[in-house]
Amino acid sequence: MNKIISNNTNIAIQSPSVSPEGNLKKYLFEINQIPMLEEQEEIQLAKNWLNNNDLNSANRLVTSHLRLVAKIAAGYRGYGLPYEELISEGNIGMMMAVKKFDPDKGARLSTYASWWIKATIQEYILHNWSMVKIGTTHDQKKLFFKLKSTKEKIGAFEKGDLTQEHIKQIADELNVNEKEVVSMNRRLAGVDMSLQTPVNKDGQETTQWEDWITDDKPSAETITAESQEIKYRKSLLESALSVLKERELEIIKSRRLTDKPQTLDELSKIHNVSIERIRQIEAQAFTKLQKEMQRLATLQESETLLLE
Repeated sequence: MNKIISNNTNIAIQSPSVSPEGNLKKYLFEINQIPMLEEQEEIQLAKNWLNNNDLNSANRLVTSHLRLVAKIAAGYRGYGLPYEELISEGNIGMMMAVKKFDPDKGARLSTYASWWIKATIQEYILHNWSMVKIGTTHDQKKLFFKLKSTKEKIGAFEKGDLTQEHIKQIADELNVNEKEVVSMNRRLAGVDMSLQTPVNKDGQETTQWEDWITDDKPSAETITAESQEIKYRKSLLESALSVLKERELEIIKSRRLTDKPQTLDELSKIHNVSIERIRQIEAQAFTKLQKEMQRLATLQESETLLLE
């Protein structure tokens, strides 16, 4: 059972459950049997929900679009997270879309809902991909989700660092800073490029990385500062982990601090609790970590000022 919150009450919407226990094929088969809505039927159901809080109408709006959620979620399978979890998050976005959908605006629900579905899935990926690998600025999010396809579009198939030409092309295509392109490309490739590492420029091996950095690219000082910042954050994270209880620590490591995160179902069996309980423990532990890291950062800043 999934829940959607109206302005007046808590409403539970019944829909096929996404099971991580080997029933994904069954779920996909079931949602493909749910008929699509005609435009006028969709408008009437939306008005019933909007004006009368009619649960049956909201339920039909959600369930008739579950195949759309599965289709969009499939496009994010390359980020290493379980497909069924991406679907679950997308379903939350679908329910939020139904809650806010206004049929009088003229757009079909599928068009409006696509934004909500993508937004919830993307946020879930960003939060689970790694606590320390990725930032959350607008440009970083854009690069995280579009860098690979943009590289393929312009034919940037080289390994390691991109050529200066490709960096500029990608920056122009996505309207982001060239420095962000370089940084995200390294993060996604798992590259920790030394300033002294030989690199390719325009298809030919050239001198060292630092020898061809131009003014509009990160300087050696900037790269060093970024490296120190990453080490600093990792240090804060390692110290902050001490505030977690044993089970919280095990779950947060298994879910957020590994390249191959375990599913909620796997952890529920290991700890002999429900999937929802694992989700709750993970959320609580993550909040505790964030607060402790902020506390430690503030403390270190205060100590630095005293030493000065």
